[in-house]
Amino acid sequence: VQSGCSRLYHSTNHSSEMATKPRGLLERLKAGETIICAEGYLFEFERRGYLKAGAFVPEVVVEHPELVKAMYREFVHAGSDVVLAFTYYGHREKLRVVGREADLEAMNRTALKLAREVADETGTLMAGNICNTTCYDPDKPDTHDECRQIFKEQIEWAVEEGADFIVGETLGMYGEAMLALECIKQYGKGLPAVVTLVVHRDPDTLTDGRSVVDAVKALEEAGAAVVGFNCCRGPFTTLPLVEKVKGKVKVPIAALPVLYRTDEQYPTMQSLLNHKGSRAFPVDLDAFLCSRTMIAEFGQRCKELGLQYVGLCCGNASHFTRTLAESLGRTPPASKYSPDMSQHFAYGTDKKLHGINTEKVVKLL
Repeated sequence: VQSGCSRLYHSTNHSSEMATKPRGLLERLKAGETIICAEGYLFEFERRGYLKAGAFVPEVVVEHPELVKAMYREFVHAGSDVVLAFTYYGHREKLRVVGREADLEAMNRTALKLAREVADETGTLMAGNICNTTCYDPDKPDTHDECRQIFKEQIEWAVEEGADFIVGETLGMYGEAMLALECIKQYGKGLPAVVTLVVHRDPDTLTDGRSVVDAVKALEEAGAAVVGFNCCRGPFTTLPLVEKVKGKVKVPIAALPVLYRTDEQYPTMQSLLNHKGSRAFPVDLDAFLCSRTMIAEFGQRCKELGLQYVGLCCGNASHFTRTLAESLGRTPPASKYSPDMSQHFAYGTDKKLHGINTEKVVKLL
């Protein structure tokens, strides 16, 4: 049964790995491979009606675990090399806000166990996930202790549930990013660390004043296996960040933008304005979704830059992940159903189609 699932969901590019344990993150990066990591569970479950925008706590993990497992499979089917455990914002500070502290360990362990199961059946890697705590204050040392506890317990649960590496993501302050990395090194039992920063409107400086370039270099020096950027910015405003730090570090650079059309004037999804001039985040972001062609262009540029860790964050869905994978030369199982307009009743070219549609109706559409 397990090998059948593996054949069904695993990318055809790595079919030889299906019968054995997949090579680890570091081994694959050293071999020059590019790792695709699908993020974006939070927004996708909100769109599907299983998660509340605002607090953005992954309550769906304990309320509908079968749906979480299905989405893990869906992203792998679309080309993700990593099953990222859905523990983003599943930490004690966020659960305190919504009054679900009692669910903390169950929420984390369930997300991790399900991720491990899907990774095992599909021959992919499983990553634990820690993120911005929302309580870190560079000027208040007591919050640093609180953040350390948050990171420690989530990392230890990830290790116990069999993570292959740990992702520290959406970290907008250098101090918190470095603390997250220190905790992965201290409590992660040697697992590699992928650390991605979130850069807000100022493209040069993090929230606590550290320059983006200096922060990335410091994270590399402190032992991160991969450094880069995720969330907040769309493809068109994330790529300039990557280009800025490329050549400044020797470790692989990560790029995982949100799926929204940000630009120089509105560089982040939070800065976008809806048709009435109000903040579009979060419920009116749909109008700013990137097209699949845009995501293909993003993937092609990542390939040109030689990026080895790429993915998509908020706004992601399986068809976007498939597009990204295909732009990198992959043919995941979902490619079986990639668009083919040759048999469209009006726009098609197949000789079995009716001329009244391809010659006459097509002109009226």
